[in-house]
Amino acid sequence: MIDNLVKLVKPDYYILTNEDKPTEPRTYINYYKRLLKKLDIPDLKFHGLRHSFATRCIEANSDYKTVSVILGHFNITTILNLYVHPNKEQKKKCIDKMLKSL
Repeated sequence: MIDNLVKLVKPDYYILTNEDKPTEPRTYINYYKRLLKKLDIPDLKFHGLRHSFATRCIEANSDYKTVSVILGHFNITTILNLYVHPNKEQKKKCIDKMLKSL
């Protein structure tokens, strides 16, 4: 099966297009908007998916460095500044921990 995939996917081609040139980013955005409309989902910014993905990874206790690499950031400070937003429950746990330590 792997041999068949190697024949189909050329190593120097882009993954999503299997061509030697990338797809225009607006193509993906237009597809995304049509999909939202078809599924009757409120209009959400495409880039918001990236933020949601990063936030869910952090909430699932993924380590910051791995999330940083997946998103193409080479410094975890970017992840901490852009994607880590403590929610109400996390803040409550933090305060509870502190009170228990007194």
